Amino acid sequence: MSDLVIIAFDTEATAFEARAALVKMQQEYLIEMEDAVVVTRKDDGTVQLHQAVNMTAMGAAGGGVWGGLIGLLFLNPLLGAAVGAGAGALSGWMTDVGINDDFLKQTGQSLPPGGAALGILIRKMTADKVLAGLDSFAGKGRVLRTSLSTDQEAKLAEALARQGTASSL
Repeated sequence: MSDLVIIAFDTEATAFEARAALVKMQQEYLIEMEDAVVVTRKDDGTVQLHQAVNMTAMGAAGGGVWGGLIGLLFLNPLLGAAVGAGAGALSGWMTDVGINDDFLKQTGQSLPPGGAALGILIRKMTADKVLAGLDSFAGKGRVLRTSLSTDQEAKLAEALARQGTASSL
């Protein structure tokens, strides 16, 4: 089962830095994330989602390849690639994997203008090393929502609130 954690930050730059730190930890096999989305609320109140993976582009690329191959069968690979890319882009745009986009937009409405949040869907992690890796964000974030246990949530909130070395979950 996956755990959901949403951490609010005062600036979107800090949220993007935190996501980059988590991606680096994922490359070191310290954490396995299903999704990591930065939610920003602009000064005019609009909420924007910054997905880690652009499903529309991936769908267009995959659809273009498959459409081109199918088009070869009908001796018109260019038309097949164009139709496939369009269908793939539409399919990718309609696909919502990971954290529900509507839930993230609703959460973004609770942010102050100019604020940001990082939504993470965690499959598994080495908690003590992940918290130590997030130590540079101590004092910069606060837990908005989580599905972690009460003890784990308290340790995460404590690690984000204080300056210094992070403790283990």
